[in-house]
Amino acid sequence: MDPRYGSSVIAGRAKSPLIFVDVDGPLIPFRARRVSRQRPSRGADVRQLDRTGNPLLDRLEPDDGRMLLALGCQLVWATTWMAEANEVISPRLGLPDLPVVEWPDDDGDPEHGLHWKTAFLTRWAAGRPFVWLDDEIGDADRRWVAAHHPVRALLQRVDPYVGLAEADFSAVRRWIGQIGATDR
Repeated sequence: MDPRYGSSVIAGRAKSPLIFVDVDGPLIPFRARRVSRQRPSRGADVRQLDRTGNPLLDRLEPDDGRMLLALGCQLVWATTWMAEANEVISPRLGLPDLPVVEWPDDDGDPEHGLHWKTAFLTRWAAGRPFVWLDDEIGDADRRWVAAHHPVRALLQRVDPYVGLAEADFSAVRRWIGQIGATDR
């Protein structure tokens, strides 16, 4: 297996579905969230964490971390934040350090209509079932993954103005519940 694709496997989750998580749009919506599910974070002092000067970080919903973890899958950062997601986003969401997809510099232009992440994430999944939470997913991406990935995948487009919502979590939970033993 190419070490760039899926080599960071957490013990005990080698065959569990992956959940690729984008940051901008799904976790940091383009608009401030109207209704917060926010609960006080587990003792984390947000003032100490906020050394980045990024004013959009207050749009993060700390409860998203708990809800992502509750899905019981291996979470993977699939964002241009790359390793910085573990330094800046994970502590605010109560997440551990997650594997990070490191985007190649040498990938060519994607097929017409295909998101630039699609083919790379499919290779990174290395035949494992996966969910991809991103605000830029389209029908071309879904068709491409269906044609090129040997097992089930859910490409869940998140509304970038709202961020992850209960409807997104419900769709992922339904999908996880439908995965047969042969997919795991």
